[in-house]
Amino acid sequence: MNHKPETLKSIRAFAVDGDGVLYRGETPLPGLAAFFEFLRQKHFPVVMVTNNATKTQQSFAEKMARFGVEISPAEIITASVATAEYLKTHFEPGTRMFAIGAGTRHALEAAGFTLAERDVAAVVVGMDTNLTYAHLRTATVLINRGAAFIGTNPDKSFPFEDGLAPGNGAILAALSAATGVEPFIVGKPYPPMFRLALRTLGVDAAHTAMVGDRLETDILGGQRIGMKTILVFSGVTSPQLLAQSDIHPDWAFNGLEDLLAALREAGE
Repeated sequence: MNHKPETLKSIRAFAVDGDGVLYRGETPLPGLAAFFEFLRQKHFPVVMVTNNATKTQQSFAEKMARFGVEISPAEIITASVATAEYLKTHFEPGTRMFAIGAGTRHALEAAGFTLAERDVAAVVVGMDTNLTYAHLRTATVLINRGAAFIGTNPDKSFPFEDGLAPGNGAILAALSAATGVEPFIVGKPYPPMFRLALRTLGVDAAHTAMVGDRLETDILGGQRIGMKTILVFSGVTSPQLLAQSDIHPDWAFNGLEDLLAALREAGE
């Protein structure tokens, strides 16, 4: 792992995870506003890349605004948006799809697809805190009839204020158990979401840093596509977990404040 500030000089753009990096729930993490102010001043392109498929880009932009950070919806890539963009390259506009999750339904409609409960080309599954057995039943029948099985993201748990609860990966696991079919997943750590981030940034992978708090999604996914990777210990990964892992980022910092200090030192 490289902690030398001068080596950060090669970074020209940033892809940054949300929960555990920029904020925790409804609380901004230390250094958030200063970090974005620095990126804007230095004209670094930046995108927020989150596996959270429950909210729209506009909702996340409003959340960041409450934390004192201006970021446009176009600079926010959610797992549901990345999934809709991926599907646009494989299905014609108007294609009928069955979707689970409000964020996923919104993204598919915005991309020009038609939501339906029968005769669909694909079943697209995103996190849904209002999931019902009827949703699972419909999805199972459609997948068994040959519809493509697409997952927005593989996160097995979802953080709530009182602790972790089943995430989208748990929903996908239930459908896989019922159908015997494994989903194609778009979100981190899989390449489609990172490719969309790079296209949005307009910078090649070798000069882009993925900043995240999860080794198995943020860091692994960034490495798979050739990005530089920066781990922060403000989320789920502790220094102890990093020491035990086979996944190692290029840099590791306690949080945004330490990362910002290193970026400033690298620029001097």
